[in-house]
Amino acid sequence: MSDNTEQNSPTTQETHEGEAPATSSPPAKPRVTPAGVRPSALKKVSARPQASAAPVLAPSVPDDAQALAQAREFGRVDDDGTVSVVDGEDTRVVGQMPDNTAEEALTFYARRYVDLVAKVALFEARLHHADLGIKEIDSTVAKLAEETQSPAAVGNLAALRDRVAALTSAAAQRRSELDAQRAAAKEEALAQRTVIVERAEKIAGTDPAKIQWRPAGEELRTLLEQWKEAQRQGPRLDKVQEDALWKRFSHARTAFDRERRHYFSELEKLNAAAKEKKTALVARAQALSTSEDFASTAAAYRDLMTEWKAAGRANRKDDDALWAQFRAAQDAFFARRDEANAVLNQEFEANLAVKEALLERAEKLVPVTDIASAKAQLRTIQDEWEAAGKVPRADVQRVEGRLRAVERAIKDAEQAQWDRSNPETKARAEGALAQLEQGIHQLEEDLAAAQTAGNNKKVKELTDALAARTAWLEQIRRAAEEA
Repeated sequence: MSDNTEQNSPTTQETHEGEAPATSSPPAKPRVTPAGVRPSALKKVSARPQASAAPVLAPSVPDDAQALAQAREFGRVDDDGTVSVVDGEDTRVVGQMPDNTAEEALTFYARRYVDLVAKVALFEARLHHADLGIKEIDSTVAKLAEETQSPAAVGNLAALRDRVAALTSAAAQRRSELDAQRAAAKEEALAQRTVIVERAEKIAGTDPAKIQWRPAGEELRTLLEQWKEAQRQGPRLDKVQEDALWKRFSHARTAFDRERRHYFSELEKLNAAAKEKKTALVARAQALSTSEDFASTAAAYRDLMTEWKAAGRANRKDDDALWAQFRAAQDAFFARRDEANAVLNQEFEANLAVKEALLERAEKLVPVTDIASAKAQLRTIQDEWEAAGKVPRADVQRVEGRLRAVERAIKDAEQAQWDRSNPETKARAEGALAQLEQGIHQLEEDLAAAQTAGNNKKVKELTDALAARTAWLEQIRRAAEEA
């Protein structure tokens, strides 16, 4: 057998997809003659034992009997086994099978046509699949055009070429679509790479005093991985564009690393300086920890704390260790002061008892009925008050406030007596009386609120203030009645 196209020549191993190998005794081996060569010229050659070189046709069990039947209509077989095909307006020889029946010869070449149709149909089906690239489209179109130009096959070859031509046009359109998609993908990839670069440049351009180096470094590493992933998975950018973007990205990373090294170098210097300052402060704090001058030493520790805050930070390990030493010295001093104060407080508690007794005597002077006598008794109480000494710090404001209230009441009574002879003062007194009554009413409301809240300190202060205002009110009323 011989074909017009060498690559389509059947061999002894040739079978068709969907055909089963022969299970019964094989048919007579066909002898195929190339088109244009006389059969007699091959008889001498075929007389040699060439069984393995002759094609063995599988049983004629076509995949699509109707398609084979339609294809056979375009062929004919001469008496000498020459097979021809009607190809458009022409008829041409496609091969010779002198040792087979006309039906077998036509079926053999019709199957080749059906195979070509299947190839075209397969490409039509795959043309718009996403996995089909431009190179494969171009190579497949070229191959189909070549295989359908003058194939050694029997069938409607003109219609098949028209179909391939239409497919070529569709492939060109698909190629344009893919070109546009690829261009759009490259634009998107370019935009994504640009975002990566701009983010890196923004990080690199951040003020070193405000940047958080660890998160920023991790973000730059993430951006680098995104760049690498875009190179592996994304569309390839133009070399000029990619090189320009990579140069910017690399420059940003280099600038960041340079600034980070500079920052931590300077930070190390600052840490060392802070460590030196704080070490000196610790020594001073430790020297003060045994001082007996509690008042001035407490003030000195406050000054040391101010210097400590202004010294800056050493590295975490050194700073924590130095702070522990500083606090230990400070705590030791204040613990000693508290012990001394506890002893003093016991003495001051006795003084407090004396002053509270004096307050009881002073508060009995209110309301003031005899100004001269009240003033004389108050002077005696004040002298004894000074001689009594200090009281616990927590009680100073309370007891001083009670004594001042009595002093104000006597002074107000004296002022009221002086003002009673003045008509203008009398008028003002009436206004003051109204204001004082209003003030007393407000104090009573505040006292009730403090009692409800359980604020004993506030209750005490308001009670003292209310007593003084009430005494004052009685004096004003009495003065008004006498006037």
